[in-house]
Amino acid sequence: MGKPYKVDEEKVDNETKARIEKGWQNNAYNEYASDLISVTRSLPDLRDEWCKAPDRMLPKLPQTSIIICFHNEGWSVLLRSVHSILNRSPENLLKEIILVDDASDMNHLKMDLENYMSQYPKVRIVRAPERVGLIRARLLGASKASAPVLTFLDSHIECTPGWMEPLLDRIARNSTIVVCPSIDVLDTETLEYQDYKIGYFAVGGFDWNLQFNWHLVPEHEKKRRGHSWAPAWSPTMAGGLFSIDKEFFEKLGTYDSGFDIWGAENLELSFKTWMCGGTLEIVPCSRVGHIYRKRSPYQTAGNVLQRNSVRLAEVWLDDYKKYYYERIGPIGEYGDVSSRKELRKNLQCKTFKWYLDTIFPELFIPGDSAAQGEIKNINSIPQQCIDSHVRPNDMHKPVGLWPCHDQGGNQYWLMSKTGEIRRDDACLDYGGTDV
Repeated sequence: MGKPYKVDEEKVDNETKARIEKGWQNNAYNEYASDLISVTRSLPDLRDEWCKAPDRMLPKLPQTSIIICFHNEGWSVLLRSVHSILNRSPENLLKEIILVDDASDMNHLKMDLENYMSQYPKVRIVRAPERVGLIRARLLGASKASAPVLTFLDSHIECTPGWMEPLLDRIARNSTIVVCPSIDVLDTETLEYQDYKIGYFAVGGFDWNLQFNWHLVPEHEKKRRGHSWAPAWSPTMAGGLFSIDKEFFEKLGTYDSGFDIWGAENLELSFKTWMCGGTLEIVPCSRVGHIYRKRSPYQTAGNVLQRNSVRLAEVWLDDYKKYYYERIGPIGEYGDVSSRKELRKNLQCKTFKWYLDTIFPELFIPGDSAAQGEIKNINSIPQQCIDSHVRPNDMHKPVGLWPCHDQGGNQYWLMSKTGEIRRDDACLDYGGTDV
């Protein structure tokens, strides 16, 4: 039932320690522990009784093609992902599972995987001839899909009972609704399924570094929903797990083909869903566990994320793009975006101001601040600036001083009209010993 497997590394021999270390190095999770857990293990049904009401779902739901992209994924984790889908999805709704191999070079993902999956007629393997990255691998998978609904999942997930129907039900009611399951945590050390209770339910947002973040459901959305297990409107999606009507996906222009590898594709799809006539929801009745790796085990060349984010800003953020550019310094080369701007024009999409005012009014707008920029000691040589990590997970760390570099980023601050020194939703504060 999703229980943890705990390895006491003090009691294992050197060979086992080496296997554990190699698994962490290759995958950024405990592959050794995963290999000792059944690939068909049981998981609890986490749905509230509200989700199971007889009239909760439409009687007729569309089929879906599930697309899972992977690159050098661990054997047992990949198999457990597939089995959780096969074992917990209605036969008549699951059209196919398309596994897209993004040029893996590990032996177990070659003929071993082909032979294993040959047992399951609904599973197909599509292989990219060279490394193309997550975004283009997904598009490759989508091009091979035959069902009217596409469901994208990561290759290190586990689906719980009843996960599929709530997603398809929303799309059956309105083909412009894009839906995400409620994502639980699979522990990287023990593979325990950690189900978060509905009181911790959150929706997606972003900050002006164009980084995705989670935040609590605002009061106005709680009132609109009417029930804590009802679908919630979400300003953005995390991007790894979602379902979308195939025709609507294509109408929206799928992903920006100028994006490289991964990054910013989740915000692009989120913005244009809302701005171009759709709705983005997170569905609590659909629960999927996901391994959140603390680092990427894969290497990418150059600042791919920034290049993708600049393309995103140029096409979708209108004048608000300046708030992102103020933080990153030189924007660098980002390619031709004229076709994406033409797409937006042809779809008659709304403005980004409309999106902020209507969909994400909780977001602090830097233009509403009294001042913005660096905080420096002008008498020091070299000049010292207040410096702090940008990533949301680092916000709790103490700030420090660093030579001023005039490139924003860690040294970019806002002063609100009420006197707060802040960066988006986080404020400078004195905790008794550190700031």
